[in-house]
Amino acid sequence: MNKRFQVVITDFITGEPTPERQLLGEFAEIVALDAYSEQDLEGKVESADALMIYHNIEITRTTIERLKNCKLIVRCGVGYDNVDRLFARTKGIPVANVPDYGTEEVADSAIGLMLTLTRGIHHLNSVYRAGGEGWTFRTAAPVLRLRGRVFGIVGLGRIGSAAALRAKSLGMDVIFYDPLKPDGYDKALGIRRVDTFDDLLRQSHVVSMHCPLTAESRGMINAETIARMPRGSYLVNTARGAVVDTSAIPAAIASGQLAGAGIDVLATEPPPESDPLLRAWRDPKHLAYHRVIVNPHSAFYSEEGLLDMRMKGAKAVQNALLGRPLLNVVN
Repeated sequence: MNKRFQVVITDFITGEPTPERQLLGEFAEIVALDAYSEQDLEGKVESADALMIYHNIEITRTTIERLKNCKLIVRCGVGYDNVDRLFARTKGIPVANVPDYGTEEVADSAIGLMLTLTRGIHHLNSVYRAGGEGWTFRTAAPVLRLRGRVFGIVGLGRIGSAAALRAKSLGMDVIFYDPLKPDGYDKALGIRRVDTFDDLLRQSHVVSMHCPLTAESRGMINAETIARMPRGSYLVNTARGAVVDTSAIPAAIASGQLAGAGIDVLATEPPPESDPLLRAWRDPKHLAYHRVIVNPHSAFYSEEGLLDMRMKGAKAVQNALLGRPLLNVVN
């Protein structure tokens, strides 16, 4: 069969697109650009029949206006705030995401960060690796028993629900805030629903972010909202970077308002050297050096999860190019 379509993988994927070819190679030419900015796409996507986009770049109306044949833009991941999906709709281009590829991995990572922080594991390892004196568990004090402590989830989607079940299995009292979730999920999962974000902040020993990035959620964790959390509580973000104003974290750690923070995602990736959180995290004289964990947007990653993400994205493209019904359309 002659190659009738062109599929462009805009970013993140390097090397041969072997998984994508398993589903698309018979009828489509596949090009992986490994772009790092939208400007890198100019002259390379205009005739594409489908775009597969990851998280290294944004697709704005500037690019969308130049697309002549595009039948689908698929965001190969859960969040889709880096695609102007509403403008794409005005051009008749569906935008879809892959909402289920890394549910277990991200939930495991959130709980892993929580356990590493709340049990003092990271703190003790960091202090004594740096030559700290004393060789005693008391360096991490106070460490509180997790059973019965409140684990607060912001956003009860697939990953939030998976994290809820994991925290519940540890004996934690799990609560969630999600104004868009219909009633009944609390009963199905055996957790508690709170009416307001403020209710969740004031009750939670650990706040774990699992919401999408929207106008309402952008910066919802900031200096003011951190101040409403119990003193000595913990923050975990494996959602989208911009839902947390990370510049507020160093001062909260220094004051003891936060006992620790696990940050997997940042608003700008990779972050600039001037980023306040990174500067504190790298400073041996700052408490954040021992009490903050920063990872490079890796919570989603496992070899199986990465393959799922690629294959599910390619399947969405296959459906679009062959005129089949589309799933997970977000516009």
